[in-house]
Amino acid sequence: MPDPKTTLAPQPSSKSLDDGGGSGGTARLRAYRLAVPPVSGLFRPRLVVLSAVLAAATFLVFCWGLTTGDYPIGFTEVVRALVGSGDPGTVLVVEELRLPRALVGLLAGIAFGVSGALFQTMTRNPLASPDMIGLTQGAGTAVVAGIVLGWDGGLGTQALGLLGALVTALTVYALAWRRGTTGYRIILVGIGVAWICTSATDYLVAKGGRFQAQAALGWLVGNLNGRTWGQVGPLAVALAVLLPTALLLGRLLRTLQLGDDVATGLGTRVQPVRLAILLTGVGLIAFATASAGPVAFVALAAPQIAQRLAGTAWPPTVASGLTGALVVLGGDLLARTLVPGTELPVGIVTGVLGAPVLLWLLVRANRAGSGG
Repeated sequence: MPDPKTTLAPQPSSKSLDDGGGSGGTARLRAYRLAVPPVSGLFRPRLVVLSAVLAAATFLVFCWGLTTGDYPIGFTEVVRALVGSGDPGTVLVVEELRLPRALVGLLAGIAFGVSGALFQTMTRNPLASPDMIGLTQGAGTAVVAGIVLGWDGGLGTQALGLLGALVTALTVYALAWRRGTTGYRIILVGIGVAWICTSATDYLVAKGGRFQAQAALGWLVGNLNGRTWGQVGPLAVALAVLLPTALLLGRLLRTLQLGDDVATGLGTRVQPVRLAILLTGVGLIAFATASAGPVAFVALAAPQIAQRLAGTAWPPTVASGLTGALVVLGGDLLARTLVPGTELPVGIVTGVLGAPVLLWLLVRANRAGSGG
């Protein structure tokens, strides 16, 4: 007798999914339906396996990064120190000096990846990442203004970044509004607002004193150096609230891919859902940017990498977050070991690696006839 709470379709179904790259991919799907709670959907084994592999790879790179530094520590010693056992000196170095940096990189990478997936799915455009439509630049302008002009009012970088990204997002949304919004208008308006924020940031850096400019520039590149538990706490709390929200919005998010008219016919309240997605993505990108700086191209590249690895028609949320974490942690590890004796900002590495991804997306858009 089958379980009364769970009903599986009798036969797995095979469905061809467009991977977004013009060539179809085939994925084995299994339909499921739960009686309590009343939920149904498609189980994607490839996506589950990919998420597990990404999680394992992220954990390995996370621990490997903790072994790197002036005081080398073995991999097994790091794992033991993470659970509070082993040599007291090793535990002190790992938990107090290196773990905050690694956690900021992990959490910020997840936030960047999930935020990019939300915006790219909502707008149905692979170029619609937060650092392309002005949100990262808006958060950066607010934080730099606080550093250079002293306008923080007692607020930390997290609060300033959230305020700047929120104001920028509402500005983009208002300017793109014309009896509703579309992804195309959000992108065009966002690009213009991004350049305005970039110009304002450049002016503030030029106006500031020598040490203020150095502090602002070091943060603007995207840097994990010197991160403490003070940056970990607010970012962890923000993700604990915003990640479940992003997952709950996933089903409604995918209906927007069908177009506003079809989504409305399916019962989706398009504008409220789009605004909820916008605010969730803004919160993720704001807290991540305030903690780690505007790490370039992660929000753009991570969802596209995850989508192609998963073979889905949209950037998968969980896999995008794990890919973002892997990119940030891997980039930081490479930045610390690429030039002996020098720790490069992680944003330099991700910028060098992400620029070819942007060019590739632009070339694909033009070949598809949607790049202008």
